[in-house]
Amino acid sequence: MSNKRNERSADKEQKDDELVERLVSINRVAKVVKGGRRFGFSALVVVGDGRGRAGFGTGKSREVPDAIRKATDDAKKSFVKIALREGRTLHHDIEGHSGAGRVYLRSAPPGTGIIAGKPMRAIFEALGIQDIVSKSLGSANPHNMVRATFDGLMRVCSPRQIAAKRGKKPSEIVSKRNKGDTSDKTEVSEDV
Repeated sequence: MSNKRNERSADKEQKDDELVERLVSINRVAKVVKGGRRFGFSALVVVGDGRGRAGFGTGKSREVPDAIRKATDDAKKSFVKIALREGRTLHHDIEGHSGAGRVYLRSAPPGTGIIAGKPMRAIFEALGIQDIVSKSLGSANPHNMVRATFDGLMRVCSPRQIAAKRGKKPSEIVSKRNKGDTSDKTEVSEDV
């Protein structure tokens, strides 16, 4: 029995070692009490496995390391799976919003890199996205930008998911632009 527990804890430690953690922002916050103000810290962290799974979390504490640890634990609880094309970019362009924050995410050809602001860059690095172009409009608050980015990423659908909804095969959904062209240029058909 204890041998199985040791194996599980070893697997959990191995998974934790593979995770990519990015600190997005840290703020000094104050709580007003009878005797004055009590200062603490609030942290926003993004955690991912580099293969299409990521989550974000927040944490507050009197000390910075404790706030980061709490935020990391919170992020690990909120992992979501994002469908990536070739493991490097999105399947299609998407828009996400949260509060006054609005973001536009565009898939990009190989070699483009990550063109994004700091909060969105942390998410893309944690997800393992290598080529993407993004634009943030409205609120520049890191919390809103992170939530808006995850809102957009949750709306990404792979051709396989679309085919399953329509009751078709993925090959019917994705068609080659030029029959003689063997490059990776694909197009989603317009039939609904």
